[in-house]
Amino acid sequence: MNNSLIDYVLHLADNSLILAQRNAEWCGHGPILEQDIAITNISLDLLGQSRNFYQHAATLIGNDATEDSLAYLRTEREFKNCLLVEQPNGDWGQTILRQFFFSAYQFLLYEKLQAHKDEQLAAIAAKALKEVTYHMRWSSEWVIRLGDGTTESHERMTKAIDELWRYTGELFMAADYEKKSGIDVSLLKDVWMKKVESVFEEATLSVPEKTFMQNGGKTGVHTEHLGYILTELQYLQRTYPGAEW
Repeated sequence: MNNSLIDYVLHLADNSLILAQRNAEWCGHGPILEQDIAITNISLDLLGQSRNFYQHAATLIGNDATEDSLAYLRTEREFKNCLLVEQPNGDWGQTILRQFFFSAYQFLLYEKLQAHKDEQLAAIAAKALKEVTYHMRWSSEWVIRLGDGTTESHERMTKAIDELWRYTGELFMAADYEKKSGIDVSLLKDVWMKKVESVFEEATLSVPEKTFMQNGGKTGVHTEHLGYILTELQYLQRTYPGAEW
């Protein structure tokens, strides 16, 4: 059993699942109907990605592991998602910025993963890349629209940057399992930064300088927010074990 590969696939699955759960909180609460549907569809895309990764991890693990047991029966310390995706939605601007930061990263990562030696992992990445391309375009257009919009929308985007920028550095800090079985994420940072700078310039927003970067999520050390997400996500399965529709 390749534990590093399993941990890596779980990391990818956890990222998509937790962000899907966060985005789903907007269902029925979006600023306008079209964007309510858009963010909900992005949530469903991410949920589909997480299912594919969990199914692959379950196959690698064996021992009757399933996508459901991996999503519903692991504890907070066992989740390996980065801290960025578990951060609260805040207002629409903060949600959009979180999605842009992560989608820009995910796009670069999945591009590289298409050539991964694990064929199933490569296939999942190739399939998801089309979805992520849309996520990145949609979120970047909103960042520009809000950043270069009204005085209030610009101020809200600036506040969102202050809230979220500290969690972006972890994306490019490789955990041991990433070094052994994944992509060297440190090599993605410069390209990601150029994309962010390009969008921020058009949005009349500024990239922060000398920010202390938070990390720990990839190794199971999370903010207090993840516990609340998992409590809601896992409630039914833990209250009624093995329940089926």
